[in-house]
Amino acid sequence: MTRLLRVLVAAGAALLAVAANAQGQLQGPLQGQYPNKAVTLIVPFGPGSATDTISRIIALHLGNALNQSIVIENKPGANGAIAAAYVARAAPDGYTLLMSTNSPHSAAPSLNKSIAYDPVKDFEPVSRIGSFTLMLVLHPDVPATSIPELIAYAKAHPGKLSFASGNASGVVAGETLKAWAGINLVHVPYRSTPPAVNDVLGGRVSMMFIDLTTGLPHVKANALRALAVTRMQRSTLFPELPSLHEAGVANFDMDSWMAMFAPAHTPPEIVTRLNAELRKIIDNAEIKARIGTLGFELFSSTPAELGSFVKVQLDKWTRMIKDAGIEPE
Repeated sequence: MTRLLRVLVAAGAALLAVAANAQGQLQGPLQGQYPNKAVTLIVPFGPGSATDTISRIIALHLGNALNQSIVIENKPGANGAIAAAYVARAAPDGYTLLMSTNSPHSAAPSLNKSIAYDPVKDFEPVSRIGSFTLMLVLHPDVPATSIPELIAYAKAHPGKLSFASGNASGVVAGETLKAWAGINLVHVPYRSTPPAVNDVLGGRVSMMFIDLTTGLPHVKANALRALAVTRMQRSTLFPELPSLHEAGVANFDMDSWMAMFAPAHTPPEIVTRLNAELRKIIDNAEIKARIGTLGFELFSSTPAELGSFVKVQLDKWTRMIKDAGIEPE
């Protein structure tokens, strides 16, 4: 009987281990413990922004995979630095995550006079999420249908045109165009893209660089006029629109990215689990196609690949901001 009891206990333990593994539970010291409550995902821009829209789709699928709710909390402002600083100070337990972009992680260190975090040392990279394509859009009252026409009009009417920005990409793209073309555009900053595009739609601001996710519906409705995209190649979602490079702004190449991070010192078991689940979501053909229609390109990475990418992008954006002559604020 004793021997039979031991066999039954061993068999029961093995079945429990298989069940736990089937549910995606962690192995090691945190086995079966994460997550046992809701996870908060901090988004550095307001509701209705492209970052918010994509984050909510990813959060829904990630919550299903983890069998816990993912609560979105928007913390806009300071080029994403408010959100990044909040997560950098959070407990490294996997329950507070950051859906970051190039704004807080690449540009804010040079755009802001000071930030309360180190974009490399204060975070554990989890996975890249993908990238946005940006395009330059105008209010229809601006009498320009091409980049050369826009530059000519701006030179003939210095200071009359303005550009809105709802994130660091919008700031750097606008200032880069100003510097390259030698034109006088008035910068009107906003905390997030939705209020910025509302003022362009209302004619209170002349133009802005905006992601396809947010801007394309307004262009298709003829409420805004699109002139060019910021990548070297044309967008497959809007192939008739030239790149700024094609339009004459030589070598203009700007890519806005998204990635997920945890606070520094988050246990590697948690980072590995999150990365594995995110990669399953991002590699899902149906999810990829759905998000593609929103003007966002999904792709993932290992944590190490994201860590290397962050360093490269930090150098790239620091150089772009310096070349555009932007002074930190």
